[in-house]
This record gives sequence, C-alpha cells and structure tokens, in this order.
Amino acid sequence: MAAEHEQEHVRVAVIGTGFGGLGAAVRLRRAGVTDFVLLERREAVGGTWHDNTYPGCACDIPSHLYSFSFAPNTEWPRSFSPQPDIRDYLERVTDTFGLRQHIRFNTEVQQMSWDAEELHWRVVTSAGTLTADVVVSAAGPLSEPKLPDVPGLDSFEGKVFHSATWDHDYDLRGKRVAVIGTGASAIQIIPAIQPVVGELTVFQRTPAWVLPRGDRRISRAERKLHARFPATQKLRRFALWGVRELETQVFANYPKLLPAVEQVAKLHMKRAVKDPGLRRKLTPDYRVGCKRCLLSDDYYPALAQPNTHVIDSGLKEIRGNTLISADGREAEVDAVVFCSGFYVSDMPVAHLVKGADGETLAQSWAGDGMNALRGTTTTGFPNFLFVIGPNTGLGTSSMVLIIEAQLNYLIDYVRKLDTLGGGDKVALDVRPIAQHTYNAKLRERIKSSVWDTGCTSWYLDAQGRPVAVWPGTTAEFRKVTREVWLEEYEVLRAPRSGGGTAARRKAPLLAGSVGTGAATDAFHPAEDMPSGAREDAR
Repeated sequence: MAAEHEQEHVRVAVIGTGFGGLGAAVRLRRAGVTDFVLLERREAVGGTWHDNTYPGCACDIPSHLYSFSFAPNTEWPRSFSPQPDIRDYLERVTDTFGLRQHIRFNTEVQQMSWDAEELHWRVVTSAGTLTADVVVSAAGPLSEPKLPDVPGLDSFEGKVFHSATWDHDYDLRGKRVAVIGTGASAIQIIPAIQPVVGELTVFQRTPAWVLPRGDRRISRAERKLHARFPATQKLRRFALWGVRELETQVFANYPKLLPAVEQVAKLHMKRAVKDPGLRRKLTPDYRVGCKRCLLSDDYYPALAQPNTHVIDSGLKEIRGNTLISADGREAEVDAVVFCSGFYVSDMPVAHLVKGADGETLAQSWAGDGMNALRGTTTTGFPNFLFVIGPNTGLGTSSMVLIIEAQLNYLIDYVRKLDTLGGGDKVALDVRPIAQHTYNAKLRERIKSSVWDTGCTSWYLDAQGRPVAVWPGTTAEFRKVTREVWLEEYEVLRAPRSGGGTAARRKAPLLAGSVGTGAATDAFHPAEDMPSGAREDAR
C-alpha cells in the first residue's frame, strides 16, 4: 500500500468523509475536477456519524434541513433522524455520486508540509506519501474526543469510555453508572440508559437550557408526497430554514428578547420535574443561547426518576471506584461515561500542518487564537482550505448549510487557480491584513450577541476568545463565501527555471476594501468590498 501511494500527485486532497468531505467530492466532480482523493482514517464513510454510535444518538437539527440541497432524501423516518439513518444517507450519497473510487480508507493523515518551490503540499499518511496542489481539511471539529484530566482516572477499576467511543460489548444493565457532563450527547444518552441501569449518577458542572424537541415519525403519506412532488420537500426545507434564520437573528442581534425563550424552557422543565430542589439544580444562571440550546423531550423525565441522582458539581477526582465532586460529594460506580466533548477550539489537524515558514498552524494561532479568512483559508498556508473552519459554528441551524457555502468558495478558489495559472502552477496565500481585519470585524460583532454574555462554552477558547461561532445567519455566510476576492490574496507562481522559491505577486489592495477598513467597523458580510473591487476581483 505504501509503495502504491509513494510519489503520487493529485490536484486536490480532501481529508475526511463526513458531510464536509463528501460534499467537497461531489462539488469537485460537478465542476469537472476528477483528479482528487479523499483520505479517510476509518474503514467507512460518515465522519462523526460513523464514530458516534452511543445509545440515543440522533441529530438535533430537523432531517430535511440536515441534508445536502443537491441530494434530498424523501425517506427520512423521523423529523429528527437517529444516527443510523444519517449514516445510511451518507453511504447512499457516496454511491449515488460515484465517490468510492476516490476514497482511500484506513488512511490517516500524519503530517502535511508546504513545498514553497514546487507549490504543492506533501501529505504523509499511514498508507504512504502523496503530494497535492490543494488540500481541503474536512476533518471537522467533532473528530477528536476530549477526556478531562481527572486525578485517579487511571486507577479506576471499572469501565471508562467517551460518548464517541462507546463500548457496545459492555452490558450496562443493573450497573451503577456515572455520566460526566450535561451537553448535547449527554441529554441523549441519559434517557436511553436510565431505564436499564441500576443507578445513574449525573455530574453536572453547568446546567443547560433544554427546549422541547417535538420529534415524531414522518408518515408514509408525507414521504410519498415528497417523492411525487419534490417541490413540497423544498418548501418544507425552506420553512425549517426560515424559522432558524429568525432564531439566529434574535441570538445575534436581539438578546433582550431571550427571556421569553427562557420561560418556555422553564415551563418545559416544570412539567417533568416536580421536585423544586432538582429544578433549582437544573436551572441555568446564564442567558439562553450563550451555550448551545439543547432539544429533548425525555431528558428531564429521566432525571426525575428514582434511580437517577444529579450532582450539580464537576468531577474533581477518583479514588478506586469512588467519584468525588468538586464540592466533596461521593458516588461509587461501576462505569463512567464521559460526555466531555471534542477539541473544537484547538483543532488537532492544526498540529499536523506546516506552512510556508515551517511553523505549524497551531503555532501560528498561538497568539491570537484560532482564526481564518472567511472561516476557510489562513495566511502562511497557501492552497489549504477548511470546511467547517474557525468561526463557522452555529447555535441554531444546520451545519450542512455552512458546509455548502464553503464548498462554493472552494470551487471558485480552484477556478481562480486555473485562470491565474494558464497552465502553470500557482497558489494563493491570504494577505495578513485581510485576515486580521476580517476577524477583528467578526469579533466586534460577536460582542453584541448572546455568545458574549459571560458563560463558558465550546464557542470560546481557553482564553475566552470567540473562535468557533459564526455570529450571523447562514444567508449572511453564503454572501461572505460566495466567491474568492483576489484582493485578499497574494498570488504565488513557481519559478520558471533555475530553482529558488516561488515568486510572490501582491494583488493591489483597492481603496475601501476589506484590507484597509478600520478593525472596529461594523461587520457587514455583503458589503465588506466596494462594488468596484468586487467587479475587478472577477
């Protein structure tokens, strides 16, 4: 296998086969680009929907919105689909669009480095080495599980696993089980395992706002209607999208309206939890939306059951089989399930990629935190693009919409390379001033949103910087990424003869463009370039 991959060169190398990677492959083929590979470390496609198989695993975005616009599925069984159905959907997308011929399974990317003379990336994988003109990182932010550093964990005598590495061979029936965390996976796992375990202890560091989910089975009549009249499914998708765009507007621009939403969540809790003491434990002290809002109809009822105990304090240490909370309470258990999330604000892939100056992406982000131009490209890393990059996360809507917007940018990026090269090899490197100004405006806008109201969330990094959330609607993000503006890049050209490093040519930065605007200007995604600059960039 290694010999087969050695010295191979491709136009585009895509990392991952989740929604981002498969979407990139489809769009590349539709654009006439067939010289690409998808590097997948697992034995099957699906990304996070392949890895996460815990009990109750499902999507908290409606099925008809959590799917590609170019691959509608009329057979969604539920309004919020379980993990097996989403993974089956991605398998069908893979086969329908003929993507398997491009996929290298069991191929984990170990290192990527930019060759400034050849203007390509050298990609070292577990199956060999290849080079690529363009690398697309679609590994996603939910790819590497995060385990907390708990004293005594190594000496725990029972079973320990993360929600993303569920051990289905371990029988939970009758066991004393501790769930650490109360985030998006925990509120699905807890109701699923509560009826079968002997005793369930939930360690809750911070309570979550939980709203009704309203999940239901999609009737056969509805599925037939969508299959016979595709416009009805498009209308359904449009309605779901519109509601979530309005929700985002409230979170981003009108946080003073959020107390009404909090009342809905409190009423939802009161209906299921009759114990006033437990309700006090479960009531957040921060504004709804500051952390991601969760949707569930069975989480609160599960917490109210006699075999469930909520410790409203984080896990401090483990002694033998005894878990000890930060406030000194103890619980003896047989198994520990960590619902402690993923490395979202510290992308593992950033430690693997070395740019033009030999520095890793993680090192380049060490000062100002994770950031990118339009959530997609970063200075010093030519022809390296993210799908779901910095500041692309959503609080209310479907990440598939963000992915499709970034794929528009990817395709225009490749087309720009072809146009600029005219048969010669070229690369684009983000101008530092463009990236700095874009992110300064973006972070300025976040200050007026609910995501900057004081709570700790995965939207923020360890220093409290808002590096993960997109502070606007998905429609706004589509405008930001609709095409590549060359004013924001330096064009790198390979030397024609005699070796040496690539020549850099700076496109003129037009007056009034994003690179010269004041860092504190209001962030207007559709207006961050004057009309003249937009026309010239084409």
